[in-house]
Amino acid sequence: MKIEIWSDIMCPFCYIGKRRLEAALEDFEYKDHVKIEWKSFLLNPDMKTDPSKSTLEYLSETKGWSMEQTQQITNQVVEMAEQEGLVYHMDKTVVANAKNAHRLLQLSKTLGKGDAMKERLLKAYFTEGKNIDDMETLLSLATEVGLERDRVLACLESDEFTDKVEKDIQESRQIGVRGVPFFVLDRKFGISGAQPKETFEETLNKAWSDFVKENPILEFAKGVDGAACDIDGNCD
Repeated sequence: MKIEIWSDIMCPFCYIGKRRLEAALEDFEYKDHVKIEWKSFLLNPDMKTDPSKSTLEYLSETKGWSMEQTQQITNQVVEMAEQEGLVYHMDKTVVANAKNAHRLLQLSKTLGKGDAMKERLLKAYFTEGKNIDDMETLLSLATEVGLERDRVLACLESDEFTDKVEKDIQESRQIGVRGVPFFVLDRKFGISGAQPKETFEETLNKAWSDFVKENPILEFAKGVDGAACDIDGNCD
């Protein structure tokens, strides 16, 4: 069963939602039969990268909040993240356009490193205060998760995977995504936002129940081993 997740790297609730889904999956007995696919979503596609400015300053300017108000609001998000074991340094987060990071994520997906790359990008942005629109930073993060530097460089120096990013965004509009994170389970059940773990657990069970009805062979995924023959012709 597939879970598709529309998410932006600069969205604080996306990291929190990721952790809550992971917690629900950890207790889900059929977790080995669940595949996660990360979808691109840009909350601010026209954002200008400015390493000299923190996200707090950006929010204060664009929302018309005082710095004190901005700090109070973001502190609530920081506390929510802490409950999921995450460390946010919002005062260190860098204003950066996430388009190139999403192209890197799309490349990573084709190489079986999508989840690892998503996690590394989120941590780099929220915990380490890295500029996710900086070429060397992206190259370093990619090699950390096992991607070849030359392959990543070729991607970032071109417009490769731009079409994939745009396709994900267009698809999100078609299914009515208005905010992220947005989780789609088996193309039938949706979860909007970083909902509590219990919501993920309930929806996982509903989606799995429907999925098994349409794929009855998976009913035998759980249970004791029965009589069988192996590939060498041995039967018992």
